[in-house]
Amino acid sequence: MKPIIAVPATLLLVHRAWSRKSLTPLGIVFAALTAVIHAIHPSSTPFALLIVFFLGGTRVTKVKHDVKARLTISASGAAGGEGSRTHIQVLANSGAASILILLDCYRIYYKNGDLSCLPYGRPESLLMVGIVSTYAAVAADTYSSELGILSKSAPRLITSPTFRKVPPGTNGGITLVGVAAGSLGAFTIAVTSLLLPFCSLGSPVAGCSKLGLDGGSAWGWNEQALWVLAITVWGTLGSLLDSLLGGLLQATVVDKQTGKVVEGCGGQKVSRTPRCLSPAHSSFVNIID
Repeated sequence: MKPIIAVPATLLLVHRAWSRKSLTPLGIVFAALTAVIHAIHPSSTPFALLIVFFLGGTRVTKVKHDVKARLTISASGAAGGEGSRTHIQVLANSGAASILILLDCYRIYYKNGDLSCLPYGRPESLLMVGIVSTYAAVAADTYSSELGILSKSAPRLITSPTFRKVPPGTNGGITLVGVAAGSLGAFTIAVTSLLLPFCSLGSPVAGCSKLGLDGGSAWGWNEQALWVLAITVWGTLGSLLDSLLGGLLQATVVDKQTGKVVEGCGGQKVSRTPRCLSPAHSSFVNIID
């Protein structure tokens, strides 16, 4: 990506995170390093995916924040709601994509890989597919978590054979609103990825691409539409898998007095008594397995 675009965009990203306190200081450092990694890729698409994910995730976090804050409580006993995101959350959301970007840069710069366009059905496309798919999954998970908690219907525990009702914010709890929101998040990434320079061999015929060389083909309208659909579905499934793993591997602490999920430091769900949970308050919690 051209430095004349990447540098100002990264500075604006850092300033926005700092001024709005959407990230902790260490989180901002990791976000800046992540932006640098995305910017070194010759294609502007990875950086665009990062920006769209960050802005979209920040926006949905702010949607009815006061309402969401009343649905959970913090470990200190105050109202819940997401606080500033930490470097751990930055790594969880963009770490895998950053690794794939570095691998793709190695392929392009040191293995003389093609960087002119993205071929259809060729092995060299796999790393970029992985980058886009990763962002689709984390965007779906973020949108689902931030908007699904606002559902008027109680969440259902995905790991329960009877899909029993659980409090909002429970690990493994899903709602139709959350699934739909997750699909929207994945769709925004899928549409953004259309910025990729898809290989084209002349004008497509009836929306279908002509066969390319070396076992691949060019991208016609049909292939691009299928791409958007596949990335959206993949992101949604990734969000559901995250809920499944959360329900299986993470316990959720619920306050006995209020029936609300207890959030730990930084807005994360408490899996056991955290360091910031006072001894007096810890006697009023119950664990959902």
